[in-house]
Amino acid sequence: MTNMKKQYNQLPQVAFSILLALSLKPRHGYEIMKQVAEDSNGRISLSPGTLYGSIKQLREQGQIEESTSDMEQRRRYYSITEQGRSALEAELQHYERSVELARKRRAIGGAEVQL
Repeated sequence: MTNMKKQYNQLPQVAFSILLALSLKPRHGYEIMKQVAEDSNGRISLSPGTLYGSIKQLREQGQIEESTSDMEQRRRYYSITEQGRSALEAELQHYERSVELARKRRAIGGAEVQL
């Protein structure tokens, strides 16, 4: 069995959701939780433990960075880095290709198969 190198590292769903929320603007933790819930139509509801565990991993991977507001010193804000934006873009391209393939195979509606 050969060791195949992945073309990209697939993001866990929570990490993807956090990066997607931060692609709009820097946010503090509660704002991220609200945006993720809104983006997922309520299907993803992050607990503080899940959120901050994922934030820690994303920071260690260089995909997001932390800052504080001059107005609110105690509140920490998170923003997506260029590395995080690249990871999000790769994931979105993968999803787009997967949806196109699913449509061609008539696994989902929306496109006619060209023969």
